[in-house]
Amino acid sequence: MKLGVCADPKQAPSLNDAGFDFIELHVQNHLKTEAGEDAFGEAVQRIITSPLPALAANCFVPGHLKITGPEVDLDALRAYVKVAFERAERAGIPTIVFGSGGARRIPDDFDRDEAWAQLVTFGQLIGPLAEDRGVTVVVEPLNEKLGACNVLTSVGECGRYVEDVDHPHVRLLVDSYHWSLDNDSRDAIVQYGPLLEHVHIATTESRVPPGFEPCDFSEFFAALGEADYDGPISIEARWEDMPAQAPKAYEELRQLTQQM
Repeated sequence: MKLGVCADPKQAPSLNDAGFDFIELHVQNHLKTEAGEDAFGEAVQRIITSPLPALAANCFVPGHLKITGPEVDLDALRAYVKVAFERAERAGIPTIVFGSGGARRIPDDFDRDEAWAQLVTFGQLIGPLAEDRGVTVVVEPLNEKLGACNVLTSVGECGRYVEDVDHPHVRLLVDSYHWSLDNDSRDAIVQYGPLLEHVHIATTESRVPPGFEPCDFSEFFAALGEADYDGPISIEARWEDMPAQAPKAYEELRQLTQQM
């Protein structure tokens, strides 16, 4: 099982020293998906020369590119996604995290069944494009409690979505922060375990790394264990001093995985 952190390549040396296996990047910031080749050419060098590999990147689709609602432009989405996947392949990044709450949020008074069909159309669009570039997209449930999104907000809903898309390069992510905040289902993690390919973790109260405030992760990791999950786990959290905190966070996360 590989343990990582959502971080910039410049932070990779201290994370490597702490014992972590990989970093997780930001699609728009690090792959420069809305900038030209010159900008990406500089960025990709920092990625591929990092002491830790980048095994994933999150924040897939910018909020102005709508996936649901009356403003959906499939041609624009297709063009953007092709750039994102091509650059992910060049950077050696195999996993793209589909959270993108602003892009997928259903507009007020828009028919939810129509929005669901738009989401499935998007999933069926990106699946073959991802496969062509050796990339897998993992769908992230985002919480309702703090308004992160109003669709694909639970493990069960995201699992059903992945089933409806029905493509091997569109899979599932679970995030302990969103899951705990919404009191999401333990059973859903187990049920959709065969679709699960990536995990995020942070404490529930302040979204900090494990070990830096009280947080009971036992049920979450027990469910992952019952689901036979053995893939990557990224800390997606707020840090006060990443180099100083990283060794303790690594050890705490390593001990949590032993509960599985």
